[in-house]
Amino acid sequence: MEHKIIVVGIGPGSKDYILPIALKKIAAAKILVGSERALADYAADGQKTAPITADIQAAIAFIREESQQEDVVVMVSGDPGYYSLLAALRNEFDISRLEVIPGVSSMQVAFSRIALPWQNADLMSLHGRLPDYASLAYEKGRVVGILTDAEHNSQRIAMLFLDAGWPPNTPVFVGEKLSYPDENMVQTNLIRATAEPAIRHCIMVVTG
Repeated sequence: MEHKIIVVGIGPGSKDYILPIALKKIAAAKILVGSERALADYAADGQKTAPITADIQAAIAFIREESQQEDVVVMVSGDPGYYSLLAALRNEFDISRLEVIPGVSSMQVAFSRIALPWQNADLMSLHGRLPDYASLAYEKGRVVGILTDAEHNSQRIAMLFLDAGWPPNTPVFVGEKLSYPDENMVQTNLIRATAEPAIRHCIMVVTG
């Protein structure tokens, strides 16, 4: 018998931002998969666990094997629908086997910190991805939210936007460690961001 694969969003990091239904699913799990940090935060004695590492296929093989016997709960950071393992799981398993519990994404937190509605924002990820330069084109009033990484950090991304024709004084907000006690939210502009210390693994919001 094939069991359910329950993909649970655990929020941006702080336990204050995880939904009660997500905690219930995690607590009830017999098989629990997630990052090493997530397992350290949420796994309990008696649960069979496996980490999600750079070897995604190893995690999928574990899920496939264990889901023949029990439901498997897969913890992903933020919201499962936003750049998570859910896309890979959809490619491997029938959708009828997937149950998804939403979570709060770091992108949502970033926009909330600057009290800015995000329904009309363009969202993109440069986390492990090369930029699509056409998508960076300047338009007055355009709002862009970006996931970053070590290479595409706040300095590099500011340079990319300037190269794409954005005005140097365009406001930029850079959020790191969002939801944690040492959270840092910086307000600057594109030209200053190219000279200020680079912030890696953050959320940038550019407001044209």
